[in-house]
Amino acid sequence: MLNLNHIGETMKFLGKNELGEGVVSENNPTRDVFDAIADPTRRQLIRLLSESAEVPLHELTAQFQMGRTAVSKHLTILKEAGLVLDRKEGRETRFRLNASPLREVQDWLAFYHKFWSNNMLRLNQLLEEDEG
Repeated sequence: MLNLNHIGETMKFLGKNELGEGVVSENNPTRDVFDAIADPTRRQLIRLLSESAEVPLHELTAQFQMGRTAVSKHLTILKEAGLVLDRKEGRETRFRLNASPLREVQDWLAFYHKFWSNNMLRLNQLLEEDEG
């Protein structure tokens, strides 16, 4: 008998389900994290999710002047970037933050912080030499 278990495991590793369709998971984001955090509503959702272990959709929606569908679309984008995880509890969907993809943003900012700090230091040195 042919064992096909390894095919399922390979598909999961490649971010695909058994039918070959792409799936979103924490380890396989399908959207760029910078794209996901570009929108102020999504940044606010991240902030709200960082304050609690899990938050149901209706509580998140109550924080915005938009409908449930609009908030759900923003959450989907955050999920595609791996920033938000969800789970069903009965008829309710609960969301939680997965901040690990933000490390990419932190690394990018750290590079430019160092870049600008070094340039400002050089500028200060040149100004001091010019004054002296």
